[in-house]
Amino acid sequence: ISISYQNPAVNVLVIAVNMAEEDASPLQHFVVAKRTISTVFDQLLEFVKEGSEFVEETWRSVDLEHVAEEEQCAQIQAFSRKLAAIKEVLARRHMKVAFFGRTSNGKSTVINAMLRERVLPSGIGHTTNCFISVEGTDGEHAYLTTEDSEERKSIKTVNQLAHALHMDRNLDSGCLVRVFWPKTKCALLRDDLVLMDSPGTDVTSELDSWIDKFCLDADVFVLVANSESTLMNTEKHFFHKVSERISKPNIFILNNRWDVSEVEPEYLDDVRKQHMDRCVSFLVDELKVVAPDQASNRIFFISAKEALSARIHRAQGMPETGGALAEGFQERLQEFQSFERTFEEFISHSSVKTKFEQHTIRAWQITESVKAIMDAINIASAEKKVLSLEEREALMDRLEFVRNQLNFLTEETKDKIKVIADDVSSKVASAMAEEIHLLSVIVDEFCSDFSPAANALVLYKTKLIVYVEERMVRNLALRCSSSIGGCVLSSQRDFIDTISPLLPPAARSHLHMHVPSRKFEMAYELNFKALCADFQEDIEFQFSLGWTALVNRFLGPANARQALNILDKNLKLPVNLYASSHSAPMRSEAQDELAVSMATGLASLTSRASMSMLVIGGVVWRSVGWRIIMFSVSLYAVLYIYEKLTWTNSSREKALKQQFVEFTTQRLQAISHITSSNCGLQVQQWVVDLSISNYTQKCVFRCFIQKSNTGNTIKYQVINDILNNILIFLFTVLVKLLASRSYVYVIHLKCPFLVL
Repeated sequence: ISISYQNPAVNVLVIAVNMAEEDASPLQHFVVAKRTISTVFDQLLEFVKEGSEFVEETWRSVDLEHVAEEEQCAQIQAFSRKLAAIKEVLARRHMKVAFFGRTSNGKSTVINAMLRERVLPSGIGHTTNCFISVEGTDGEHAYLTTEDSEERKSIKTVNQLAHALHMDRNLDSGCLVRVFWPKTKCALLRDDLVLMDSPGTDVTSELDSWIDKFCLDADVFVLVANSESTLMNTEKHFFHKVSERISKPNIFILNNRWDVSEVEPEYLDDVRKQHMDRCVSFLVDELKVVAPDQASNRIFFISAKEALSARIHRAQGMPETGGALAEGFQERLQEFQSFERTFEEFISHSSVKTKFEQHTIRAWQITESVKAIMDAINIASAEKKVLSLEEREALMDRLEFVRNQLNFLTEETKDKIKVIADDVSSKVASAMAEEIHLLSVIVDEFCSDFSPAANALVLYKTKLIVYVEERMVRNLALRCSSSIGGCVLSSQRDFIDTISPLLPPAARSHLHMHVPSRKFEMAYELNFKALCADFQEDIEFQFSLGWTALVNRFLGPANARQALNILDKNLKLPVNLYASSHSAPMRSEAQDELAVSMATGLASLTSRASMSMLVIGGVVWRSVGWRIIMFSVSLYAVLYIYEKLTWTNSSREKALKQQFVEFTTQRLQAISHITSSNCGLQVQQWVVDLSISNYTQKCVFRCFIQKSNTGNTIKYQVINDILNNILIFLFTVLVKLLASRSYVYVIHLKCPFLVL
């Protein structure tokens, strides 16, 4: 069978079937055609699914910049679902022939004769009270199902079937009973053929519902008429309604019970001609479903009862002509066989067209739509390639310009960063000098419980250090934070104003989004704990007119320390020798020599001091007299006692604070330049972070070309906002290089900007 349509595009699906044997059933044409078109739809569905996955992947890919659109993805996915639905419909498709006629015209007998077995109940009267479809089953046992239940009801004989139909009072004329007959018992049912038996058209008025429910998918209609009468209006009325719903239905007319014509052989030809003329007029003039020259090929004169009887006898091994058969049996049997051959050939050709034509056209339309989508994607890819090449050239020119501008901005940015850092260092150094000058005031404001005990004294000094550090940090923040914050804000605006002219207009409007919103906070690292770790207080009583105090007062602290060390050296020498004697083992002779040496040195020192005091005392005694000396000694003793009595914990605390101020002042003056430089570096690092915190994306412009083996489809991967990322990346590199603490500026800009 070859299917060809006037539209050349529909010929995308051509089914050609070569019959292997001459006596093969014509119904095999439909079976082979169904298998072939199912294979084609399987391949088409697989292709569309692959295309759907490709389009969806292309659409969702960020790198491909939506070369495929969402609408295209949705369309091809819808095509895939439609093809899957058509595939399921094709799997259920079969040839269907519906038999209609008045009650007791022999519709069921005709079906039984075609099946060569009594499958359906038949007899006198109204035996079929609902629609019955007969189709094949691969099982060995026959069964039936009703419309409202999937329960399989066993059928062993025709009488049981008839009994089941009559006993079920819920079955009305509009219900369907499906009879599944083993294919091994009936060759006609092996080729996807369904025979539909119906109640008489004269027993109900629900013709419209019958047509809508059972006739719209029928390939052939067989009107079983009674040769003893003529075509009735009820039969014609039904097929007129069918013709209104279905364009040119395929109708065969069987004049059954033609064997009764042998009773009056002299009127045989006239009656046959009369029936033929009325049937032809009905098909040609009234229904207009067939041409006049082909109408006679749709009309047959048969005896279904004789044909069924003959075939049953033959199946049982008996002669076909056995029994009481009317004259002319062979002619009627041959005409019945002619009807079967014509029917099988016609329904096979007709079913292939009616069942598969619309699906074939729809498949072609889907194929064309998928092809259009793929062409659109291919064209979009080609256009993207051209645009990418043009954009590449423009970006190369723009990059060269930006590089030149950045070379110019390098020196300017370097100077700005250095000026900012120096300015901050100067401000912090000035503020620290003022705070050091006011250190005594801060220390005097400290209040805490004081005790000369060792543990309490350690706790007191710890609290004092923490308090002084907090006050100094707070004062430095009040003095410097406002001005430094303004300087940082000004540098922020300067950076934005510097880089803004290099950015495209679209990026300038979003530049403020990349600026950090947090405020700059300076960290003043004074670290008093480490700074005062070696502070040792001296809160023992010191007489103001004592030897040490007088030397300090007249010679100054430095000279007094040197003068006092003279005596200390003489005293330390024996002590050191004694200490060294314990560090190494010595013989008893060496120990004796050491003892003699220590005694000699101590005696010499004592004798010299005593002689000096005696000489000075004698001179003073002779010069002023003993009364003045006694008065002076008494006054000296009174002053000593007074100062000794007034040396309380408050005096000790005051002395400790004074010593702490002197010690801390020297240490802070020593680290003042380090702290100010550290603050300058903090501002410098903040300015660097301000410039690069949100500009860390690297620019990569990649074009990936992939050619498929079949369609040479080109796919291009392009990243958005190329120019913006290039400028941001170059600016980031520049600021990082300028932010070096050693102020060694090495400009080596390298941007992997194109990877082809």
